[in-house]
Amino acid sequence: MAPLSLLASYYCLYQASSASAMAAAGIFGFGAVTLFTAIGSLLLGIPLIKLKSYEAVGAVKTGLLAIFAGFGLLLAHKLSDFRPPIAVLPLFLLIFILSMVVARFALLALLLAVLRQGQVRRNVVIYGAGSTGAMLATALRSHESIHVVAFVDDDPQVQRMTLLGLKVYPANQLERIVLRYDVERVLLAMPSASSARQAMIVRDLVSRGLDVHALPSFAQLVGTEVIVDTLAPVSPGVFLGRDPVTDLRPEATDAYGGKTILVTGAGGSVGSELCRQLLPYRPARIVLYEVSEIALYTIEREMAERADAQGISFVAVLGTVTESRQVRAVLAEYKVDVILHAAAYKHVPLVESNPIAGLVNNVLGTRTLAEAALEQGVKRFILISTDKAVRPTNVMGASKRMAEFVVQDMARRSSNTDFSIVRFGNVLGSSGSVVPLFREQIKKGGPVTLTHEDVTRYFMTISEAANLVLIAGGLSLSRGAHEGDLFVLDMGQPIKIRDLAERMICAAGFTVKSAENPDGHIEVSVIGLRPGEKLHEELLIQPGMLTTPHEKILRVQERGLTSIQMTSALRELRNAVAVGNAAAARRVIEAYVEGYGNSATSAIRMERTGA
Repeated sequence: MAPLSLLASYYCLYQASSASAMAAAGIFGFGAVTLFTAIGSLLLGIPLIKLKSYEAVGAVKTGLLAIFAGFGLLLAHKLSDFRPPIAVLPLFLLIFILSMVVARFALLALLLAVLRQGQVRRNVVIYGAGSTGAMLATALRSHESIHVVAFVDDDPQVQRMTLLGLKVYPANQLERIVLRYDVERVLLAMPSASSARQAMIVRDLVSRGLDVHALPSFAQLVGTEVIVDTLAPVSPGVFLGRDPVTDLRPEATDAYGGKTILVTGAGGSVGSELCRQLLPYRPARIVLYEVSEIALYTIEREMAERADAQGISFVAVLGTVTESRQVRAVLAEYKVDVILHAAAYKHVPLVESNPIAGLVNNVLGTRTLAEAALEQGVKRFILISTDKAVRPTNVMGASKRMAEFVVQDMARRSSNTDFSIVRFGNVLGSSGSVVPLFREQIKKGGPVTLTHEDVTRYFMTISEAANLVLIAGGLSLSRGAHEGDLFVLDMGQPIKIRDLAERMICAAGFTVKSAENPDGHIEVSVIGLRPGEKLHEELLIQPGMLTTPHEKILRVQERGLTSIQMTSALRELRNAVAVGNAAAARRVIEAYVEGYGNSATSAIRMERTGA
């Protein structure tokens, strides 16, 4: 190509006869140009450049090769009688560079034409005309089966511009582009956009019947840019306005220090936090009791390092509180001093649709564990309860109220074991609660689902709840024959769930989409109350609370079931469970739990059993 370019430069400047004569006279110059170009091509590695990547890396090397050819001409001029006109040199270099580029693009076009024979080409649109989109389009230009037809971008500054020979369209013209070019797939190349923004774009494109693929930034792919979750973490101070409780109380230190503590439901949200917060009280041993293998594995791995560092022994036991033989064996083997009973099925809709499982675990499991604690001489038994147990409208709440009855009944039977109950509302961020749900929905671009505009709940952080539970468990204010201490944590004022949802949306850096703000990012959608769900939760059945040594822990006196009623209720519940009769099980809690089902039925049953 070098000698042909030199010859072409002669013919461009002179008539054919003169150009032929000059070329024949300068044969040494043609040989020098050819030799120097061949050597330079090998040294620069130009024959090794793939045709597909020549556009990206070959331009500079082509210019360097032209310089090699120019040196060949100059050397021939010095060593021989080769005397080309001065105008020949720049024209030769220009023709040589152009011929190199054109030849390779022509070869690439020929190669692609051969490779694409019989191939079905898929037309695609790149959503995002930034640097990532441009690099993606460059990479796909020479693809055998993919054809980029256009860019789409939301930025008005780049719309209607041309990028790599392709026009950039606004998003509202996407449907027209799809029809015009028969587009099947959209490649989302907006890695810097928030996850919520990307999710909204994807949902809109999928609704149009398009196949959507998202691309991370190239900086993320090579590890120079961290892939982060753009959703801001939940800040208890922002959402609740509560001062955290972090002090260690002497009562709790005496209750747990040097003791063996068994935590049921140790892998759950509250149970695992109880395990963590027990460490500063320096118990001798913590027994992690959990029915879920993966949850037990997770908390065991976390506790191993922390407990060993403080010289605290811990044991992981895979089991259920409904298995009396295993419960008794564990209490006897490890000589348990304190039981923190956090194991429970707590998801309202799931327990509502699986009442037998919920009642067996929450009621009969509590009875089994409490009887074993009494039998094995456990010093303290603390039941973790919920505000949903107060005049419950769902099976889960009723099962927790029955569990409270069980503990109150066991307290009357005991002279050595202190039975107590700690009742509180929702904990912020626990599994199955609205905060993780809202976080996931915001991450996906919404909508955030709300059961009712006016629904309210009591909230506190998991850390504060666990700390107050431990402090309350160290208090024992009643003595002798009693029905056990029932502590209620000060939850402050109830929070509207809608307000919580909007705060979380704003904390994540987005705005709420509504009729007043149609350009907002995340929509809040009302889906209606779920089965058994209350509009407002309560903390007390009967008015009146007593103070305790801690300002955020109050004690209430609520009437439970008599021993006869408790015996009858458990017998009827076991009979219903034995035959798998969910309707009969519901009738049991309807009869004995105030507020659940028909109150008239409950009153009649109370009279029959001597209330």
